[in-house]
Amino acid sequence: MRVGAAYLAVAWLLLQVAQTVLPAFGLVAAVRVVIIVLAIGLVPVLIFAWVFELTPEGWKRESEVDRSQSITPQSGRRLDRVIMGVLALALGYFAVDKFVFAPQRERAVAEAARAEGRTESLVKSYGEKSIAVLPFIDLSPDKDQEYFSEGISEELLNLLARIPQLRVISRSSAFSYKGKDVKLAQVAEELNVAHILEGSVRKSGNKVRITAQLIEARSDTHLWSNTWDRELDDIFAVQDEIAAAVVEQLKITLLGQAPKTREVNADAYPLFLEARQLRRQNTRESADRAITLLQQAVALDPDYAAAWVELAAVYLTQVNYGRPWQECVRLARAAVGKALAVDPDYAPANDRLGFIAMTFDGDLATAARHYEQALAVEPANTDVIGNAASLAANLNRLDTSIALDEYANARDPVNPAGHVNLGLTYLGAGRFDEAIESLRTARRLAPEYSGLHYQLGVALLLKKEPDAALAEIEKEPEEVWRLLGLGIVYHTLGRAKDSDAAVAETIARYAADAPYNIAYVVAWRNERDRAFEWLDKAVVAGDPGLTEIVFQPLFANLHRDPRWLPFLRRIGKAPEQLAAIRFDVKVPQQAP
Repeated sequence: MRVGAAYLAVAWLLLQVAQTVLPAFGLVAAVRVVIIVLAIGLVPVLIFAWVFELTPEGWKRESEVDRSQSITPQSGRRLDRVIMGVLALALGYFAVDKFVFAPQRERAVAEAARAEGRTESLVKSYGEKSIAVLPFIDLSPDKDQEYFSEGISEELLNLLARIPQLRVISRSSAFSYKGKDVKLAQVAEELNVAHILEGSVRKSGNKVRITAQLIEARSDTHLWSNTWDRELDDIFAVQDEIAAAVVEQLKITLLGQAPKTREVNADAYPLFLEARQLRRQNTRESADRAITLLQQAVALDPDYAAAWVELAAVYLTQVNYGRPWQECVRLARAAVGKALAVDPDYAPANDRLGFIAMTFDGDLATAARHYEQALAVEPANTDVIGNAASLAANLNRLDTSIALDEYANARDPVNPAGHVNLGLTYLGAGRFDEAIESLRTARRLAPEYSGLHYQLGVALLLKKEPDAALAEIEKEPEEVWRLLGLGIVYHTLGRAKDSDAAVAETIARYAADAPYNIAYVVAWRNERDRAFEWLDKAVVAGDPGLTEIVFQPLFANLHRDPRWLPFLRRIGKAPEQLAAIRFDVKVPQQAP
């Protein structure tokens, strides 16, 4: 009996280890083999133990052993020790598995289920009608027209995105594969699309050759391709032809007319494309050059709505380079006004005004009106949807915000900013595990993303894992975020002197730039008088962080303070004030 018990204990332990280790190497079927072998082995082991006995001279048949010299009692005690040892190992393994391996498996399974659910939902909604437009390759003689070739592909992407029945991956995700040696099947799998549109542009003077091809990604089959040799002023007709070919090949039944490219001055168009690329370089010099080019573009074509909105976007980026924000907002608002004078329904113009109202004016009602107008015209525009999600969060309508962000992320899956935004909204909603998963996804996509280690540290802290939070915050390369995080986590760990030192250094270095952030750090430390002092400073400074105050969990200690609601009321963010703002935006649905 002891032999059988020992065998069963060892077999159980081996099986548990096999079930944990073998699947990690893709050997799922091997677990079944282990079970069969162990089960088959039980019978001969029991028979052997029944027939034979261990003696000082080795194994002998039990009938041949002199009972006066039998060592069965000693062997039994050894087997008892073996059984106890195996049971101790099993208990230790069980504890490690429960508290270390199981949570990791559960997180992986949950994330896989969520990803699979999102993918299945998309496939069910759109079927095979999904596409990613990769950046077209510059084949110009001097290789100096990349801004033009990529601009053409982005304009095609924007044109196709206006087709409700087609799921189009956003630029930031599609263009992330630029210069990477990856197969189209891998791109399609990572972006969850069935088709890829790629091509090339060769520009010489006023002559343009455009080649485009549509590929069914899973089978790497060319469905359609064509080449155009045109003058520059015919470029818009080419874009319309490519979009029409995609509609035909994917057998999309349009409910209205196919979207058309907005024709503009042929000389202004390249200026706009180059300026847009310069703005994305995020430097003072590139912004200044972009403004010069855009001013030239609108001088050539005063009715160029996209150029006016792009000019507004560049003005707003200059806030980061020391230009007074009031001046930047004034110039941006004027530029958007020019675009709306040309086209009152132009979605990007209303989107930009919504951003200004939400971020700089703190006027959430006006922002809501502009976002509603933008989405009424372009309901699947992921840029507008992302901004609308931020507004919903600022209105404390977190379920709406999460739904919009999840929709945008499904169409822009490798954009780290989208995962950060979704993670922060999950955090405000108290969904800490999902917040951590989203922030870790963003970290995997962009390890150097500013503030990301800090945000992940805060999420871990709120999940009551302060040691893990400290380890994460210590990795934060941006000093202001690292200091803010240390002030919070040191306090939670009971390291009062270290927390005081971190807060003092934050104030010494960043008092003028981060009064709102300092307010929530001292609020977390339950220094409520001090927190309200810093909130008042944030109001005076016009700190844009105040837009998120209603769902910022680090202010939890102030929520029952009698000064909290009056303060929110003073800045227009009390619950009744936010509830009175109409904002009727839903996740877009595919047209039937």
